[in-house]
Amino acid sequence: MQLAATCRGKWRQANVITQIAHYSHVHSHGSGWIVPSSEQDWRNATLGTRVRVALWLRDEVGVGGTFSKVALRAAITGAEQVDRRMRDLRPAGWVIRTNLDRPSLQPDQLYLEEVGAPVWEREHRAAGLRQISAKTRRYVYERDRHMCRRCGVGAAEAYPGEPDSHARLTLGHVNPHASGSGAHAENLITECARCNELVRNLTGVQMDSAQVWERVKALPRRSKQELFEWMEADGRPLKPIDQAWGMYRQLPAALRDEMRHGLRDLLES
Repeated sequence: MQLAATCRGKWRQANVITQIAHYSHVHSHGSGWIVPSSEQDWRNATLGTRVRVALWLRDEVGVGGTFSKVALRAAITGAEQVDRRMRDLRPAGWVIRTNLDRPSLQPDQLYLEEVGAPVWEREHRAAGLRQISAKTRRYVYERDRHMCRRCGVGAAEAYPGEPDSHARLTLGHVNPHASGSGAHAENLITECARCNELVRNLTGVQMDSAQVWERVKALPRRSKQELFEWMEADGRPLKPIDQAWGMYRQLPAALRDEMRHGLRDLLES
């Protein structure tokens, strides 16, 4: 907490300086408008998503302003996981409040309380980010059998009732990233992008414990027993074929086709 406060103080001071330094001069025709350079324009699609989100919040919302995720997504077009990139600003000292923090906000509103590290500056691009090594990422995916630990969907599988959907797996933190959690395997679990959004987004629509309990009670007794065993083991045991399927689904489409043809040839030989 003390370190975060100290960092926020330094970033706040640097932010004021860089905001002034990186704005261009007034137009030659004397209109009086100050125009940001392309390197600090949230409309610049060549910038990283987190940088664009930060610039949009700085320029379009401002400290003390409210905004919605709908407006944010509409502004930052052509980018993936805009909501997540916004949340990634919090470990960098950005204070973004939800209606849980400020009851006066509507459920779909957020409040920009404080601007943190100027992540649009190269020396601050990695501020607040915890890099997950390729070795750790591979270990966690294999440990979790390339399946979302929250909903059970596999890589590139369709969600139930949504045949046109395709799940994408990512890594989530067991303890909130914003609270200073580490990027070690014990604090990481495999999640699909949808579950990752719901879990990390406090304003998202999640099932509460009462709703989950109703689902559990509705299961047949045999399924209840099986679920209890999964809970006790903190995992769902899979057969070798299930594990092979999960590993296969996480491969790129071209490699899946190649493996499918190879297995067909093996069966026909």
